[in-house]
Amino acid sequence: MQEGTGKPVFSGVAIGKAYVYDPRQNELPASCGDSELELEKFNAARETAREQLGALFDKTSSEIGEEQAMILDVQIMMLDDLDFIESAQDMIAGGASAAQAAHDAGDAFSAAFAAMDDEYMKARAVDVKDMSRRLVDILCGGHGGFHMDEPGILVAEDLTPSETVQLPKDKILAFVTRQGSANSHTAILARIMNIPTLVQTDISISPDINGKLMIVDGYDGRYYIDPDPAVVSAMVEKLRKAMAYKAELDKYRGKPSVSKSGKKVLLCANIGSAQDVRYALEGDAEGVGLMRSEFLYLGRDSFPTEEELYQAYKSVVEQLAGRPLVIRTLDIGADKQADYFGLEHEENPALGYRGIRICLTREDIFRPQMRAIYRAAVHGPVSAMFPMIISVDEVRQIKEFCRKIQSELYAENIPFGEVELGIMIETPAAAIISRDLAKEVSFFSVGTNDLTQYTLAIDRQNARLEAFHDAHHPAILSLLRTIAENAHAEGIWAGICGELGADLSLTDAFLEMGYDELSVSPGKILALRKKVCESEA
Repeated sequence: MQEGTGKPVFSGVAIGKAYVYDPRQNELPASCGDSELELEKFNAARETAREQLGALFDKTSSEIGEEQAMILDVQIMMLDDLDFIESAQDMIAGGASAAQAAHDAGDAFSAAFAAMDDEYMKARAVDVKDMSRRLVDILCGGHGGFHMDEPGILVAEDLTPSETVQLPKDKILAFVTRQGSANSHTAILARIMNIPTLVQTDISISPDINGKLMIVDGYDGRYYIDPDPAVVSAMVEKLRKAMAYKAELDKYRGKPSVSKSGKKVLLCANIGSAQDVRYALEGDAEGVGLMRSEFLYLGRDSFPTEEELYQAYKSVVEQLAGRPLVIRTLDIGADKQADYFGLEHEENPALGYRGIRICLTREDIFRPQMRAIYRAAVHGPVSAMFPMIISVDEVRQIKEFCRKIQSELYAENIPFGEVELGIMIETPAAAIISRDLAKEVSFFSVGTNDLTQYTLAIDRQNARLEAFHDAHHPAILSLLRTIAENAHAEGIWAGICGELGADLSLTDAFLEMGYDELSVSPGKILALRKKVCESEA
């Protein structure tokens, strides 16, 4: 039996087969030694790709529109680009496999397009990379991604936001990573999915782990590989007790979230996609207080279209069936990156070009999202909130932009609904001037993760600083009180959507401060409701 420890970021017990996630596991095959045969494989893959792209073009054209489908037509034409073909042929003649040649030629041509001055040609860099990846996937037998043949425990060095959105979530029973932190996106995803997770573990990642029975104890921060019968028996008993506790919490399902003193609090869920709504509903959320829009942009090679965004938001609204939805606009940048945005490297991205700073300077990104949000509001109650605000002027620019969006949609005779506008309070600047900001918006939602990071000057992704990271710091609690007081002074509601909202040791304090809403991970809602109902505040 192999056992070890890690930092638990979501409690629970999971028992299942271990699956090692390693980006290097998708290494390209070597040449068979026959360049003629490799060239035949390359040309056959081009024909298969042409057929796939043709079918996708027809489907996209009929379902979304011919304009959106034209990007696929561009990729079809690139399959026949003589420079690309000759480059791959030369590599194959030099001993590369068909898959390696398609990959390397694609990277080279993508970089060449990205370096061009013409904006249209620069945008084609993504198309080239997407086309070459399709060829590589075909040449690798269509198994270019990570697969799980049955539910199990995912073991990894670490996971980026782009990687997490592509995982087979329905088959993951637990996460175990060597790196990461309590605020990493692996941890956020685990909380949404309600699955036990350990980060910063001492596990030795090896292919030998694959397929072995594994147990994750998210209560005590331990894992076991090939556990002996005594451990299995003990963990099964712990799992039974966890299920009994869950049954106890189920008594609060459907109950009003009202304290003994009569304070009513709306308990909502944080989600990352339309698929996550089911976790919110299973958790008995009264709405969605934070939908992280950036996850609609990660794990892909090009910007989502307005129609794609609209369909995603519409799906969430319809699933919530009248419950409120608060959509946070795109918060890309910092630890959430997508190559096709073309963002320059920054020495300190957490303080850099991110959130509303991108949206206010890139209307080509902001416009499709806001149009999609206003269109989705036809189907139910929708609010939009904007991240990384530091000034009143930013809010006024946003409001003017939203008025233009409404005018555009009206002129185009496209149905749209009312959207309540609010802001994230996650910078000390916004907290300090919150009275002035409250005059401009309909609500505040406090992002305690970033507010803590910026107030304490501690990188929340840096595991070495966790000993210094004090979310209960008096400065944080003082700012939280000020924010709530200033919101209510101007007649708007205030909520908390950061992880601190689920901290039961602070629930009484939040109720006493007057917070109207707490939006937390779906699996924390019933425990939080129990705490609210028992509170004297």
